[in-house]
Amino acid sequence: MDRVEAAEVVPRDSPQNDINEFVAVQNPKSQIHSRLWALYKDNYQPGLLRKVLAETVATFMLVFVTCAAAAISGSDNRRISQLGASVAGGLIVTVMIYSVGHISGAHMNPAVTIGFATFLRFPWKQVPFYALAQFTGAISAAMTLRELLEPIERIGTTTPSGTDVKALIMEIIVTFNMMFITSAVATDAKAVGELAGLAVGSAVCITSIVAGPVSGGSMNPARTLGPAIASSEYKGLWVYFVGPVTGTLLGSWFYKIIQVLVPLIRPKTPVTPIVNSHSYQTGHPSKELS
Repeated sequence: MDRVEAAEVVPRDSPQNDINEFVAVQNPKSQIHSRLWALYKDNYQPGLLRKVLAETVATFMLVFVTCAAAAISGSDNRRISQLGASVAGGLIVTVMIYSVGHISGAHMNPAVTIGFATFLRFPWKQVPFYALAQFTGAISAAMTLRELLEPIERIGTTTPSGTDVKALIMEIIVTFNMMFITSAVATDAKAVGELAGLAVGSAVCITSIVAGPVSGGSMNPARTLGPAIASSEYKGLWVYFVGPVTGTLLGSWFYKIIQVLVPLIRPKTPVTPIVNSHSYQTGHPSKELS
């Protein structure tokens, strides 16, 4: 402790002193950046950015097509009928599922992402990134339509036609239906995965036809928020956050219960069916026994 090393004295005006000050200022930031990058690499898959971009594009196209069809139909239903607007929504969902489903899962809906994360093994740490991408795509699409469809003021907004409670119940039911079908065809290994896009798109089309006169059939907080901002129309906005999230949670939870119960009620001894799937499809009895 008696030994004291002599410190090198650097003149105040020396260039070395300026360099030291520059390093002292830059080092904390570089250390923060390196720590954040290390945290990102340790906790997130390398393809997360790819998934986020896919969700942004898919949600943009979803909102662009559905809101454009709804806005044109609302201004002149001779050009696009309400049925045509619902069919357009179902078709764009089908197309985007086949386009980016293998990349990001083609959620295009924050409520769907929450439902998957809660009951169907989607990582919660990716939910904020997906939601940000979905809302960004939806708002960008609605703002683009506002410029393209001028002077139309309502850019495909979804608002309750009656009371908020009726619209809420309708949104819960139709979103439950959509999420239950999505869980069945997209997450179950026994389902025919190639038909997932067609099944989910058809579900969206059917539920939109039914729910349109009551709530607008949004089933998607991003699809409602984007046009609401572009049109400055916020009537009953809370319905389209609470309803779809509740519906997706119930739909994914109910299908999860079915998945859990199937092994429990399956008979221990094999049963030979009178008519199996092969004989039903071909019209000839199969020689295979189950």
